[in-house]
Amino acid sequence: MAFRVASGDMRVYRDQCPHRLAPLSLGTCENNVLQCAYHGWRFDESGRCIEIPALGSAATIPPKAVLNSPARVAESHGMVFVALDEPLMPLPLIEAANNPSYMKGDLPVFTARASAGLLADNFLDMAHFPFVHVGTFGEGEAKEVPNYKVQRDGFTFEASYEHQFANREDPGVDAGIRPLVQTRRLTYRYHAPFHLELEIEFLDAGGTNVIGFFLTPEDDEHVRIYSSLWRNDLEGSLERMADAIDFEVRVVNEDLRLQSRYEDLALPLESTAELHTRADKITLELRRVLHDFVAAANA
Repeated sequence: MAFRVASGDMRVYRDQCPHRLAPLSLGTCENNVLQCAYHGWRFDESGRCIEIPALGSAATIPPKAVLNSPARVAESHGMVFVALDEPLMPLPLIEAANNPSYMKGDLPVFTARASAGLLADNFLDMAHFPFVHVGTFGEGEAKEVPNYKVQRDGFTFEASYEHQFANREDPGVDAGIRPLVQTRRLTYRYHAPFHLELEIEFLDAGGTNVIGFFLTPEDDEHVRIYSSLWRNDLEGSLERMADAIDFEVRVVNEDLRLQSRYEDLALPLESTAELHTRADKITLELRRVLHDFVAAANA
């Protein structure tokens, strides 16, 4: 359960009253004080119980009457990040978010029957474009994935490659200034466990798009997808940003049509559990990093 106090800071507590474990989210929050809907116990913004109505005004509050809080709470990119235990990683940072030349647009939040691990694998995968995304950008995409390198740094990595594509969005194509088939550079960045970024540089038409994905598992079979888009090529047009967001929503729905049909939603972390090729270097690295990340978290 999360709420913002008068200072502007966020407070996050387990959605449980320590008395009878009732969900605090059914209660009220006024003047930085939480009140449980079951027996009216009241807690200040630090999570300390300050009143138990059934005991009267002279009551001695039990020392254990405090709310359970996570190890760390922080805000970044308009989202609240919660670490139940001491975090292994710093907050993810998308550089475009602090660059005033970029416009930002937020996609609607998706909740789907899917796996955060498999969705991360899908986002990093370079070979599925001409098959999964035929209805958006995949038609005419090259099926062969060019050779590329993956550079790992702890629980993060980056991979970049250039390829030819049909830039149907470029107004310079209709004007006869540039050809339809152009070159773009794709740079993938991964930040364990489930933050992913794709930077798309249009080398002929100019401009850069950045897509950020933040995946939040809800349970073993459902995941919530937060995604934002940063672009420096829209000349401040809200209409063009709305069109770009609608396009990205269609792309995500194409992915989810496949991802939601997986019977087993577990991402295998052992490299021998699946068959890999040289086109899968980046998604194989995802498995290696997550394997090491889980080991470090359990150490």
